[in-house]
Amino acid sequence: MSRIVVIGSINTDLVVRSARIPLPGQTLMGHSFTTTGGGKGANQAVAAARLGGDVSLIGRIGSDAFGELSIESLTKEKISTRNIYRDSTAASGVAFIVVDDSGENIIVVAPGANAALNEKDIQDAEDVIKTAGIILFQLEIPIRTVAEGIKLAKKHNRTVILNPAPAASIPEELLHLVDIITPNQTEALTLTGIAVNDAATAQQACNVLHGMRVSTVIITMGDQGAYISSDSYKGLVAGFNAGAVVDTVAAGDTFCGGLAIAIAEGKSLQQAVQFANAAAALSVTKAGAQTSIPARAEVINLLKDALPC
Repeated sequence: MSRIVVIGSINTDLVVRSARIPLPGQTLMGHSFTTTGGGKGANQAVAAARLGGDVSLIGRIGSDAFGELSIESLTKEKISTRNIYRDSTAASGVAFIVVDDSGENIIVVAPGANAALNEKDIQDAEDVIKTAGIILFQLEIPIRTVAEGIKLAKKHNRTVILNPAPAASIPEELLHLVDIITPNQTEALTLTGIAVNDAATAQQACNVLHGMRVSTVIITMGDQGAYISSDSYKGLVAGFNAGAVVDTVAAGDTFCGGLAIAIAEGKSLQQAVQFANAAAALSVTKAGAQTSIPARAEVINLLKDALPC
């Protein structure tokens, strides 16, 4: 079983479904309300675990009911929570999500204890980091903490995957330590200034990131699939149609978890992206974040039976 360490956020998602996304200042009546596990770090850890990985999550929660529910949920997924720290002064992170009938969403995150994850927390987890094959990061924790984790991973020659979400400016001296970066189209625009709409503009954005010394760039492009630019391959790997879209919450996180486990298992970059595309396609057919993440068997079946979009 492949060892993955995820360093990132742990939230509780408070999800309202409504006919459409409200305009500023507008009040809408929603259809339903649910509470589920979320946070990009936790989502990606759950995805990697369900898809076949031996996963450890490094993060911070509050000493509250939401934090306890997160630990309970992650433990059920067989994710190691040894390096999830409890904060006595900050609440656990929460995300407020509105999903419309077409499956699109808006999200506002109150980071709480995620914002207190610090460099010492990462240093205290060095024994876990140095034994992993892949270290996976996002940007819902402080950038200085991400930087410490990346530097420690490279100290031990671990492979670093950075999902630059939510979109933010990243110091170039940090980017050049990243092995694989996985922005979506919005994040690619923030990082490069290039609007990605097709393969040609995706390659232009990738070239900017290569200029920042990131060797492998994978831009996720929704139902189009994902564009790879690396020394070994440049091109679009098509997405899959796994059924009607319910919502897109955690599709990107599912992609990243799937990518990490596939690379850790020794798949080629194209094979890994195809696997991740299939996992993400399945996730959008179900509601919620962690509730939508598929099991490995579902992905294998889709890869056997479905044609790419």
